[in-house]
Amino acid sequence: MTAKTPYDPSEDGAQMRFDGRMSYGDYLSLDKILTAQAPLSKADDELLFIIQHQTSELWMKLALHELASAKAHIASGNVQPAFKLLTRVARIFEQLNSAWDVLRTMTPSDYTTFRAALGQSSGFQSFQYRAIEFMAGNKNAAMMRPHEHVPEVHGWLEGIRQETSLYDEAIRLLARSGFEISDAMLNRDVSEPYAADETVRAAWIEVYRDPARYWTLYELAEKLVDFEDYFRRWRFNHVTTVERVIGFKRGTGGTSGVVYLRRMLEVVLFPELWDLRADL
Repeated sequence: MTAKTPYDPSEDGAQMRFDGRMSYGDYLSLDKILTAQAPLSKADDELLFIIQHQTSELWMKLALHELASAKAHIASGNVQPAFKLLTRVARIFEQLNSAWDVLRTMTPSDYTTFRAALGQSSGFQSFQYRAIEFMAGNKNAAMMRPHEHVPEVHGWLEGIRQETSLYDEAIRLLARSGFEISDAMLNRDVSEPYAADETVRAAWIEVYRDPARYWTLYELAEKLVDFEDYFRRWRFNHVTTVERVIGFKRGTGGTSGVVYLRRMLEVVLFPELWDLRADL
């Protein structure tokens, strides 16, 4: 039987030499990405732990990029492009949710072999996660303190805290669309955590009672709910993963661990959009 000649992609025009030209690895800076993992112990599972968190931060970077663009579109009144961006953010959190399944293959015994090497570092200190919360409207000034030691990061977060949130812009869009939103809401201190408002609730209820008339606002509302839905699932999976691995021990960053994370499950980003469902 005659052996087949191995396939040579260059015969079909594939580029095979990259001396002086940009390659896949060059474009993606893989030399930086793939050498950014520096385990501090000899434990096999530490590499999993590092990659899980590094890739999560990359997805969060994209989520922040898309949220900022969506907010800008809503603020300008060009709402339709925001729908695609918010859908993408929801799918990013779906991806982040799937990542917990990989981390959960690490047993409590596995984690104890390198936990001490983490020192006081903790996901609680993720400034990108905090930025996502701030951009969505959950602004808690106390959460700025873990970042005071890095002035650039602290200043960046403070800038986001002082800006309108994604939800603030959605509410302002309601007002521009003719709905009666209270002056107290429209002129509130946007650096403070968002609190539910009866005029906002009434406006969204009217939108949901007549979707055909207010289709753009109705679709925006559902995109916001979709985003928060996946965001909540991510927080829930975080809680269950931590409980599975360390039980009710304190977190490496000093938080109460599972107890703290469960408290975060009670935070609602867009309260009126959830509450109105009982009124329809």
